[in-house]
Amino acid sequence: MAETVAGPAHEVADTVPEFPMPRASRCPFDPPPGLKELQEQGPLAKVRLWDGSEPWLVTRYAEQRAVLGDPRVSADTDQPGYPTKASAEAGEGKLSFIMMDDPEHARLRRMVTAPFAIRKVEALRPAVQRIVDGLIDDMLAGPGPGPVDLVEAFALPIPSLVICELLGVPYDDHAMFQDNTRTMVRTTATPEERGAATREIAGYLAGQIARRLTDPKDDLLSGIAGRVAAGELTHGQATEMALLLLIAGHETTANMITLGTAALLEHPDQLALLRDTDDPKLVASAVEELLRYLHITHLGRRRAVTEDIEIAGQVIRAGEGVIMVNEIGNRDPEVFEEPDRLDITRDARRHVAFGFGVHQCLGQPLARMELQVVYGTLYRRIPTLRLACALDDVKFKHDAFIYGIHELPVAW
Repeated sequence: MAETVAGPAHEVADTVPEFPMPRASRCPFDPPPGLKELQEQGPLAKVRLWDGSEPWLVTRYAEQRAVLGDPRVSADTDQPGYPTKASAEAGEGKLSFIMMDDPEHARLRRMVTAPFAIRKVEALRPAVQRIVDGLIDDMLAGPGPGPVDLVEAFALPIPSLVICELLGVPYDDHAMFQDNTRTMVRTTATPEERGAATREIAGYLAGQIARRLTDPKDDLLSGIAGRVAAGELTHGQATEMALLLLIAGHETTANMITLGTAALLEHPDQLALLRDTDDPKLVASAVEELLRYLHITHLGRRRAVTEDIEIAGQVIRAGEGVIMVNEIGNRDPEVFEEPDRLDITRDARRHVAFGFGVHQCLGQPLARMELQVVYGTLYRRIPTLRLACALDDVKFKHDAFIYGIHELPVAW
């Protein structure tokens, strides 16, 4: 009798696909083929994670927005059913307010909203333009027409310089936080390695905040320290907030710079449109389309359901987990015509690359502005830019929570 029960149960279990899914080796800019198959089958599917849990995967655009906008769905990692990314996450705690729910999420987020307002961000555009031009000058003044690793020479320094300026962190310390951030987002890192990296950056930022308590400056860390002095934040909360801003402020944008460049080099017609234009609206359109087409949070936005909800006719019970794979949501043919085609002239502003609802990315105005400056400048100033190796030899970040490129050799 036991054998009869075990057989069918095993067969049913085998029909649940594992997540995350591998990308096709020759299609590094596209979502995994398995995700497309699930999307074609319907908006919801069960998947199996590393720990054997089976959350719901939400594959279509409308249903992803519905889940992300539902207050009965929680970003709190302590909620029952929350789908964790890897065993190495255990014991690392929350990354400030992005892993909290309202009202505490809203209270903390409001403390750092002002510097990322569109008006404040636009005031930074001339400074970012100078940074981009200066780095291009350095590349062109080098010993020859490449090869140069665009990640180290260009993509990482831009957002790192900007976020250091905003926070008030000395750029001379960028190597420390970049190295530790790589460890924190690497899926193959052990809990000990990730913990050590987190503690080093957190300790550094805690020291910076402590100094601002007695010697405030005109920077974001001083503003956070002021909240500590006013009793609105503990020192630990302030450190977590600074850590979130530091990591999110450089790792994501750097990956979009290199991914976008690689994708454009593989689509020379689109690159030519962008390189030859002086229309800021087309540059802005290109940024939105590349954000839609590429999308770097390829392990999905994860949530736990706190009350029963109904999505696409399916009841998802309290205590179950859900994962929104926005990369396939941004390829939903019901929303974007020919979604697998890169077209910088399309209106892609509806994409969900920055999420949706109360947890949508706080720093999206800054990211957009930086990408507009980069995409509007790099290819115009180096019109013969090309890959210095075959695309198959480019080292993509299949081993990280944030998708991107480890090294991008370019020449001109």
